[in-house]
Amino acid sequence: MRANLRETVFLCGVFLICACKAAGQTCRGHCGDTLDQCSCHAACVSLQNCCADYHQSCFQVQPYSSSMLGGRALRILSVVSQPGGRLLCRFNGEIEREGFIDAEGRAYCISPLLYQTGWIPFDISTDGTNFDRSGEYLSVHPSKADPTFKVTLVNSTQWQHYGTQNIAGQLQMTWNSSLIGPEKVNVELWGYRDYLYSLGRNLTNTGSFTFIPKPSKNYSDWELGNIRITTSSKSDGARDVLCLWSGVHVLAWHFEQSFRDDSAAWATNKCLQWDVLEKELPNFLNELIDCPCTLAQARADTGRFHTDYSCDIERDSVCTYHPGSVHCIRAVQASPLHGSGQQCCYDSTGFLLLTGDSIGGSTPDRAHDWGSPPYRKPPRVPGYSHWLYDVTSFVYCCLWSDQCHIYITHRPSSECRDYKPPRAGIIFGDPHFITFDGLSYTFNGKGEYCLVSLPSGELSIQARTEQVKLKNGTLIKATQLSSVAMKENASDVIEVRAAEGHLHVLRNQKVTFFSEQSWMDLQGVFVFAPSPQNVTVMFPSGIGVEVRMQEGTMAATVLLPSEFASHTQGLLGLMNSDPSDDLSTQHGEVISSASATPEEIFTFGAGWNVPKKTSLFTYDSKYLLDTYSGPPSHDPTFVPVLSLPEIPDDRAHFCKYDTLSTQSLTIGNATLRVYKDHQALMTALEPVVSCGWLPSPRNGKKNGTHYVEGITLSFYCNEGYKLYGSSQRTCLNDGTWTGGQPSCLTDGHLGMVLGALGSISTLVIMVVTIVLHNRKQHRERKVRPDKRVIQGRTC
Repeated sequence: MRANLRETVFLCGVFLICACKAAGQTCRGHCGDTLDQCSCHAACVSLQNCCADYHQSCFQVQPYSSSMLGGRALRILSVVSQPGGRLLCRFNGEIEREGFIDAEGRAYCISPLLYQTGWIPFDISTDGTNFDRSGEYLSVHPSKADPTFKVTLVNSTQWQHYGTQNIAGQLQMTWNSSLIGPEKVNVELWGYRDYLYSLGRNLTNTGSFTFIPKPSKNYSDWELGNIRITTSSKSDGARDVLCLWSGVHVLAWHFEQSFRDDSAAWATNKCLQWDVLEKELPNFLNELIDCPCTLAQARADTGRFHTDYSCDIERDSVCTYHPGSVHCIRAVQASPLHGSGQQCCYDSTGFLLLTGDSIGGSTPDRAHDWGSPPYRKPPRVPGYSHWLYDVTSFVYCCLWSDQCHIYITHRPSSECRDYKPPRAGIIFGDPHFITFDGLSYTFNGKGEYCLVSLPSGELSIQARTEQVKLKNGTLIKATQLSSVAMKENASDVIEVRAAEGHLHVLRNQKVTFFSEQSWMDLQGVFVFAPSPQNVTVMFPSGIGVEVRMQEGTMAATVLLPSEFASHTQGLLGLMNSDPSDDLSTQHGEVISSASATPEEIFTFGAGWNVPKKTSLFTYDSKYLLDTYSGPPSHDPTFVPVLSLPEIPDDRAHFCKYDTLSTQSLTIGNATLRVYKDHQALMTALEPVVSCGWLPSPRNGKKNGTHYVEGITLSFYCNEGYKLYGSSQRTCLNDGTWTGGQPSCLTDGHLGMVLGALGSISTLVIMVVTIVLHNRKQHRERKVRPDKRVIQGRTC
């Protein structure tokens, strides 16, 4: 009986499986998965094996990005519904909002107010119950949002300083009226996180609004906020509706009357309050990375630092908050404990500018401007936490009052005495390798290889090479880099590949476009792609990977911080300042680079092929499947040209080699340019010795603000004062200054100092005499205890 029951259950199971297969499989609730008969993974499009409902269930949106403040209409592509039908949108699995369907049946969701950046997953429901269709969009820092969708504050300086001395009158804002649609709009003021009040309701949507602000006693505590424009059909302060936002700014224009009566006194009071608060907060300065000493180092260390757009030498920025600077950078990663940020600014001579010499000097931030995971709460909210903790206090202390010394006390510049530039290794041309320790060699195998990894498995950077094809379609016995894939710990997998003369970026095996954004905050990694020929990948550890295209030829540079010394392995060698052991096999055998033959180097390189189970690459075409996914990671049937005519070992060596091996002068010249760029990078990353900041003597001055090796500073006194001590001090190569700190004194002051010194000397002599006398008595008591007893009796 039981046997028959088991047989019946088995047959029913087989019937159900067959019925499911016959009916076809669905992607609803399975986006990103590969099913038995079809795929719901993004790669299915190019592989042509998608399930029938893939595009309807795993939708894309247009535009793909929106400010984290929300209010942007995201069109759900490939989803068509009945006009006027119901659409529900659920973001991050928790924020549920009504979408809408237009007259043509196109579906839209409105991006919500999130206070976080990165790719945001969301689902939609057309029946009000089942959220079984999935997509995502990129939430970005407000400063990186499409400027077309911003409310422009005309004459931003007037807005920022309204109510201070001689700044008053009408304020004006403008916007693109076509982006709101309705004939009537509301103009609202939002404080950080909350709606405050409306500046105007039911206004004609002309794209402009002008008003004379009045002081607001009830809302004066709200010191930071934005303007929002929305349709009048929505209630005041309605969240997550179609709207336009201004940039964040200090709300000087609505501060109470006491601010307008005496803005300097009001700001001084605010600065003093901030001073008290700062003293109660934990110290964050000790966990920040030191600044690079020079502008050249700062711009070369792309794994750890990125341009601060408010002070960018490429854009001729005014550097409002750092007068005297020409370029500033920010540390890419926020500090681990407090979410703080480092900022470094440089003067026109290319040296670090310090707050000890100028209010325009580098200032660290208690809250990183770009925020940090898990976002949402201070001090990690992108943009707003930085304004709350760092910018408003600068305005109060330095711009509206003369209390900047208080601000600088809490935000002193980082020096560069402990800064260590990263080491760089590169793969380029017909692949040539220059290791982190400077060893050059050529390995032109065909396959997928380990470029850099850590034995612990925390980091893996892999390179794929393919056979060179001439313009006429002929394949030659040479290879070139075609793709780089990388991952650190639990980060997203990033792959950068060459495609039709450009670079394509894949995130977790899905092509990611940079048409709207050049910067993306991803899971455990940042990607910057300012052009189709230029991609930089940055990891939390400070590791950077620069991928560049030159004349259709791909090159990849890996930047490693000094903390990784003696821990690396792979084709870029063991980073330990010793090039003799860079040709180390996976089994620890070291091949002598001085005597290795091309055949031995080829065998060495082939040994670093990537096992299939640890490959990070995407195989999303028949060519990639046939060439790399199925066959061994290293193609043993491909034998390149290993012997070429003798070439002098000069800087054109790589160029000549590639021209001969590829039969292409274009490729040879591209190789030469990459090599020259690498040499320039190595020069920029040369260590710079710093001796540290020296103050000017009180009542005197110094003749410079640079504190690196070879610099000599001279010190002078103001009229009526004389210099005592070293008039010149030179920074030595061991990081120390010659001489001692000088002083500027008048004759009267000198007499007082000498008199005080004389008194102190006399006091010291007396104390020493008493101590010596007591010690002598103590020794005598030990030697003659009987005398001590007699003396006691006599007394």
